[in-house]
Amino acid sequence: MTTATERTNNWLAAFEKSLNQADVPETLALFDDDCYWRDLVFFTWNIKTSEGKVQIGDMLEATLPNVGKTSWRIDGEATGDEAMTEAWLLLESETARGKGHIRLKNGKGWTLLTTMVELKGHEEKKGPTRSKGVNHGAIKDRMTWAERRQKEESELGYKVQPYVLIIGGGQGGIGLGARLKRLGVPT
Repeated sequence: MTTATERTNNWLAAFEKSLNQADVPETLALFDDDCYWRDLVFFTWNIKTSEGKVQIGDMLEATLPNVGKTSWRIDGEATGDEAMTEAWLLLESETARGKGHIRLKNGKGWTLLTTMVELKGHEEKKGPTRSKGVNHGAIKDRMTWAERRQKEESELGYKVQPYVLIIGGGQGGIGLGARLKRLGVPT
């Protein structure tokens, strides 16, 4: 009898191999007929739920050429029994790092969650590299907020080209714009 961690590692190894070979039928064979994949930007660069093998296959056909090679591993230990096993995951692609969650039902993928945590080359500044924020005081050649904003407006699209165009100014668009700005991604 295998442990929950062994079952999950075996499934992940087969899943990673089939994804990296862009073998969609082999990947779909690892899923239960009743299956769901919720992706938050990691694969689709969007928020997308694929229900069933047909939708998951369509999503993989559309995204695998751009995602490239991926690696998958368990974060901690898997739990559950042969009927239902679940584990938290750490994911990596050529452009991003992420986290996820998998539920295996009788050894087949039932639910999969994939989320992007950071873009490679635009890692969040943490600990000693964290941005100090506003510099107060009398500092030579210090730009005010208004001066920095005016400089950004005059250069964006001319001297500095945006990597991202956000369509929509609702809470999600505003939040994403602020987040990308903190990461130094011209938006």
